Amino acid sequence: MIAAASPSRQKPAACVAHLKPLLRKLAVPAQLAIAALVLALAALCLHRLALSLNFHALMRTAREIPGWRLAAALALTAASYLLLTTYDVMALRTIGSPQPYRTAALASFTSYTLSHNLGFGILTGAAARLRIYGAKGLGASEVARVTAIAGITFWTGVLASAALALLVHHRPLVIAQHVLPLGAQHMAGAVLLALLGGGALLAKRWHLPGPEAIARMTFVALADIAAACGTLYVLLPHAGIALYPPLLLAYVLAIVVALVSHVPGGLGVFEATVVALCPQIPAGELVAALLVYRIVYYLVPLALALVLLLRHEHARWRRSAMLALKAGETMMVSFAPRAVAVLVFLGGAILLLSGATPALPERMADIRGVVPLPFVEASQIAASLVGTVLLLLAPALYRRLDAAFLLTRALLLAGAAFSLIKGLDWEEALTLLAVAGVLQAARGGFWRRTALTADVMSANWVLAMVATIALVIVIGYFTQTFPAYRGSLWWKFAWSGDASRYLRTSFAVAVAMSAAILLAFLRPSRRAVLPDDGPLDVDAALHHATRSESMLALTGDKLFLAGPEGRSMLMYQVQGHSWIVMGDPFGEPTDWPELLWRLRERADANQGRVLLYQITPEVLPIAIDMGLQLMKYGEEARVDLSRFGLEGPAARPLRHAMRRAEREGAEFAIVPAARVPSLLGEIRAVSNEWLRAKGQREKAFSVGRFDDAYIARCDVAVIRCEGRVVAFANLWKTAGREELSVDLMRHRADVPYGCMDFLFTRLMLWGRQEGYAWFNLGLAPLSGIEARRLAPTWARAAGMLFRHGEAFYGFEGLRNYKEKFSPVWEPRYIACNGGMATGRALLDLQALISDGKASAARQRNRLRREAR
Repeated sequence: MIAAASPSRQKPAACVAHLKPLLRKLAVPAQLAIAALVLALAALCLHRLALSLNFHALMRTAREIPGWRLAAALALTAASYLLLTTYDVMALRTIGSPQPYRTAALASFTSYTLSHNLGFGILTGAAARLRIYGAKGLGASEVARVTAIAGITFWTGVLASAALALLVHHRPLVIAQHVLPLGAQHMAGAVLLALLGGGALLAKRWHLPGPEAIARMTFVALADIAAACGTLYVLLPHAGIALYPPLLLAYVLAIVVALVSHVPGGLGVFEATVVALCPQIPAGELVAALLVYRIVYYLVPLALALVLLLRHEHARWRRSAMLALKAGETMMVSFAPRAVAVLVFLGGAILLLSGATPALPERMADIRGVVPLPFVEASQIAASLVGTVLLLLAPALYRRLDAAFLLTRALLLAGAAFSLIKGLDWEEALTLLAVAGVLQAARGGFWRRTALTADVMSANWVLAMVATIALVIVIGYFTQTFPAYRGSLWWKFAWSGDASRYLRTSFAVAVAMSAAILLAFLRPSRRAVLPDDGPLDVDAALHHATRSESMLALTGDKLFLAGPEGRSMLMYQVQGHSWIVMGDPFGEPTDWPELLWRLRERADANQGRVLLYQITPEVLPIAIDMGLQLMKYGEEARVDLSRFGLEGPAARPLRHAMRRAEREGAEFAIVPAARVPSLLGEIRAVSNEWLRAKGQREKAFSVGRFDDAYIARCDVAVIRCEGRVVAFANLWKTAGREELSVDLMRHRADVPYGCMDFLFTRLMLWGRQEGYAWFNLGLAPLSGIEARRLAPTWARAAGMLFRHGEAFYGFEGLRNYKEKFSPVWEPRYIACNGGMATGRALLDLQALISDGKASAARQRNRLRREAR
């Protein structure tokens, strides 16, 4: 049985157990108190030292250090850092994870330079090592062990250097004017060496390097400390060999004091400690050497380490940096025009305020002998005019107009020059130049084209130049030729002052003309910048189309935007300032967002508005992402041909129409596109008769028109009576047989009763037989719009027009007619910028559709011609 512990042994153990929590609580305050005390003492020493030194003399002493001493200091600094790299090499071998010397050297060099300059080596040094070693696969625990072993090596060198310095030094050591006896010095050195030896013997017990490894590490650390102290030693102008041991002792003690103070890099604390421990060296020479030492040993390696670290990180942060720069550029382009508009407005206000306040007399006296008085007076007026124009240009900058950017940049530079000439207002000039710099940095945000940049040397340009030059010549002629028109007559008011009135009127006309020219240059360009698609293969893109309305691409009145590899295409037209897209893009759906965004961006660059016309629900998410406002336009009737037939009660009207048309001699036939040219004359006569009877003319864009080239590319369904064509419809067919539809449906006045029902029914039966999935009966405008009390105003107006607008268009009758075929109704929408832009875009749409072939051709030819 084990004997119980005696009460005398239990009491000390219990006391220690009770004291541990208290010691843990007092540890941090004690460290802070010690650091504060050391920092206060160092500050006191620095203050006293600063009072005893002359700054100019100190700088002169530093500049007088010979070049060979600087070269020696740099060489010793390189030797010290080279030895520091071996710390990591030995530490990596100790933990069993050796790395190439290049990697270890980079990690060690960057770690020590950062910790030397920033302090907190456990954090800064370990962070640098973790960044470099982590890229090579070392974990955080391994990096922590390397940092710990390297730190032990460094402090072993510090203690060994202090011990040797105490043992070698054979004179009493003077510390802050207090003499330390020689015996005490040697005793302290012996104690330090004994502690180092004991630590080496206990190292294995703590899983640290053994005595042999510690001996090697201590030797390297001694050499490192000696080289580092030697850097300071060679910078002293009159240092003998006997001065090195006390300087070394002061150096290592200063390192300890700087560490305890927690001041980054020991700045000030290190210097004050060295000066206090070396009273035998003249303070001026020592402080000058310490200043140069701080540059050579700390700042120069830090700059080199940052370069090496950035180079090492380049491959890792390049992509992230590029993404960040792109994001920053996007933010700049998005928000900068608004901020720049405010800055420019303030700049204009500053110029106007400056023109309304008197100039400083002393500044006017400075320029009196340099700048002629007429230049000063003219600059005063010009600066005010520039300020006024800047106020006018600020809203144009907000609208991202390129002309506003160019004019504002020129006026800001001119305003800065006028500010200097009129009174040496350099603060004002610097402010304007700063605004011009911000404007230049945000130049990518002003992409909307105007007449100033797009319509160069157009008729408006020429007219503006001629008018301006003419006004200048007239005013100059009268002011220079006739004395009565000179000088103070500008401001003379009299009943008979015709000369003064003429000059003031001419000046007012010139200002008004200039304002009109400025506004003209800020207007949207008449020349739309169209996408450069190169040669387009519309037929190849149509091969991927799944909706029959894509065949509108064959009408020849549209422009196109192509997707990658021609798999998709978007058809549109520009009418006025509206960029109108007809239906959904066709082809590969994954390309649709890019196509629509490209068009949106191009329209915005031309100060245009976008209108998506008759889009399906598939495009709605894209339209919402584009920031467009949605409105329901109507519903489209699509017949499922797999379920279509003439059986059952619902099909009774169709069966009746079929039988009656056949009794009256109606015959249905499909004429292939290859045989349509021989039929063109006959069906053109039917088309002309139908147009005259309806009192209409050909439309465009959203429907086809009777054009020989267009009709000849389509199969045509015809109805004949007694061998004569009385009705026809050209067919729209998708390549994959997803959908079948008709475009032009025209007939003579003497067609049999129910002829159109007969035509549609036979087409649907034929389409089902040919394997088509759907038959598209076309759109019923305003159909399906809920005109409830809380609905938007446009919806209530559309609902009322649908129910009561038969006098204008048979909205409800058209839906009822299509309903007899039992279709599936699918919504169709319009998307536009919103606000007043919607109304303007709808007017442009109506003009584009109703003006027929002439409008489309004129618009297309003009755009193509101007694009070239």
